[in-house]
Amino acid sequence: MFGVLIYPGVEELDFQGPWELVGMWHRYAGGPKPLLIAQSDAPVTCAHGMRVLPDETFSTCGALSYLLVPGGFAAFDEMNNPVLTNFVKQQSEHVNAILSVCSGSFILLAAGLLQGRKAATNWKVLSRLRQAGVEVVEDRFVRDGKVWSSAGVSAGMDATLALIAQEAGEEVASTVQLNAEYYPSSKTYGSAHRLPEGAAYFRSL
Repeated sequence: MFGVLIYPGVEELDFQGPWELVGMWHRYAGGPKPLLIAQSDAPVTCAHGMRVLPDETFSTCGALSYLLVPGGFAAFDEMNNPVLTNFVKQQSEHVNAILSVCSGSFILLAAGLLQGRKAATNWKVLSRLRQAGVEVVEDRFVRDGKVWSSAGVSAGMDATLALIAQEAGEEVASTVQLNAEYYPSSKTYGSAHRLPEGAAYFRSL
């Protein structure tokens, strides 16, 4: 199973984008089934108001093959939630891969999974992750062992597709990419991405 962690205030696209790609991996190539997992079975209200229902809770969820940890501003509250961080830590011991999106990297940090590892995160909190002693990579995503991490929001889709390619091969990833029609435009609008505190990968566009 491919677990997708959710919690109150989670950023919608952080988990919805990867969920779509994993769902297509499952449908078209026999990949793992995605499951939404939360601390309780109550509806979860996300950052922009969408409400979603978990499939499993921390107490009912069995051992996962993969775990995705999304972010959002609420991640900084959840990194201080020992029930959640203990769940992440326990699952990390046997998963094939664990992937954070955006500020979900801080939940991995709190679970003790970024010690001695490289990690990516949202451009707004690059310095904060660096100050925590993590070797920060200013790119769309980075893999360090079985820990994958991505930059903000939409970058989780790039990381998930790369993870699928790593786990199931280029042709399976190609099938997923085709069915998702995920071929992002190379167009960059305006000049906001050139701000000096931004991530290196988009400041150079």
